[in-house]
Amino acid sequence: MIISLVTASRRRRRGSLGVTWPNQALWRVEWSSEIATSVLAAPPRDDGFILLIGDYVENILVFPVIVKISCAIIRGMLSSLKNTELVWVDQPEKLKAIANELAAEDILAVDTESNSLYVYQEQVCLIQFSTRDKDILVDTLALPDLSPLDAVFASHKILKVFHAAEYDLICLFRDYGFQFDFLFDTMIAARILGYTRIGLGALLEKYFGIQMEKKYQRANWGKRPVKPEMLEYARLDSHYLIPLQEILRRELEESGRWELALEDFRRATQGIQDTTESSEEDFWKLRGAREMSPEKAAILKSLYQFREAQAEAQNRPPFKVISNQALVDIALTCPRHKEELVLLTSLNERLANQYGRKIMQAVQAGEKAEPEYPPHHKRPANSVLARMDALREWRKITGEQIGVPSDVILPKDVLTRIAWGNPKNRSELEEEMQDVPYRFNRFGKEILTVIQKEAHSESL
Repeated sequence: MIISLVTASRRRRRGSLGVTWPNQALWRVEWSSEIATSVLAAPPRDDGFILLIGDYVENILVFPVIVKISCAIIRGMLSSLKNTELVWVDQPEKLKAIANELAAEDILAVDTESNSLYVYQEQVCLIQFSTRDKDILVDTLALPDLSPLDAVFASHKILKVFHAAEYDLICLFRDYGFQFDFLFDTMIAARILGYTRIGLGALLEKYFGIQMEKKYQRANWGKRPVKPEMLEYARLDSHYLIPLQEILRRELEESGRWELALEDFRRATQGIQDTTESSEEDFWKLRGAREMSPEKAAILKSLYQFREAQAEAQNRPPFKVISNQALVDIALTCPRHKEELVLLTSLNERLANQYGRKIMQAVQAGEKAEPEYPPHHKRPANSVLARMDALREWRKITGEQIGVPSDVILPKDVLTRIAWGNPKNRSELEEEMQDVPYRFNRFGKEILTVIQKEAHSESL
């Protein structure tokens, strides 16, 4: 691996990789076996860094160099997949043994793989855990009871490191009822640090020079046996998360944003709900549904219910039965004969022949049904909307000043709550922001000023 270090200053500076260099130069440090040996031989200091001393040549100049490198980066560079044990768990007794091992760790990396693109009701097909010396793949399809993992996920002593945890947590809660505590999300950390490229692949490339294979992102993880190359892909999703967490934590601490990150990590574990379950009112989510007449909307609802029934019977995702656009087009045109379906560009001839009769029945049922009206959401008062706009503008400006997305400054749900609550003083605002105490302490005064200024504008 090669790291390029660039500086035009004679002062010591710390780069984003946690490396300190002494003066002007472009250093290209290639991680050869000799350097790796020196790294392994060098004892870590109390601050978590290793010092390497040597002479490096840049053009015709020779500089005495002291390179200060984060131990976390070195562990990430040297923790080769080939040197890490891979454990496959598909037996209850083995799961119990692994759960006991995990319970003794102080930090774990976690990821999941599901099969949403291949079945009607998706499920978690694989849970990946990584410790500092093992990668563990739990075959959830082969294990009827995952309760041995309950204590691991709920523990306030074992740090669970995820990347983009939100959907993983929803799926694990939905399928197994797991509760979560003590979490670190590397994507949340990257957003709080102001990075624009926050995907796991981008972060692994940035810090470790690792390029992830994207081939299996949309693979069917419900198929058994799992191909060896898919196993390698799965373990990579969790393998580097522990050293990545150590790097990002150090950056958060050095940038003064660690407390903000802790607040969002805590929020990520609270109020988890199953948002994947379908509803008969979901047809309103289809593009164009809300622009339809109530009579056409009733036909669309009937077609949507027909497709759901077909998808469930075939155990396929609904979009693989008939596309959303085809449902909308059929509802708008109300074809009377199967032959008319073939004229729709959104429905091919094979599907028209396969489902033609049932589609006609769904159209006729919709025509006989009561008209459907979109769900009515009460429009907020003008004063609430004005406070929302003022708070959005404030957080946008503040985010630009700090160098982070605006919702890092004030999450959408908190902004909405404050706008509706219209706090008049600090204690009332603290009540509205009780789940974000760091933000209250840091931004509370500014938020009150924004609200009071808007109230004054309304009174004029």
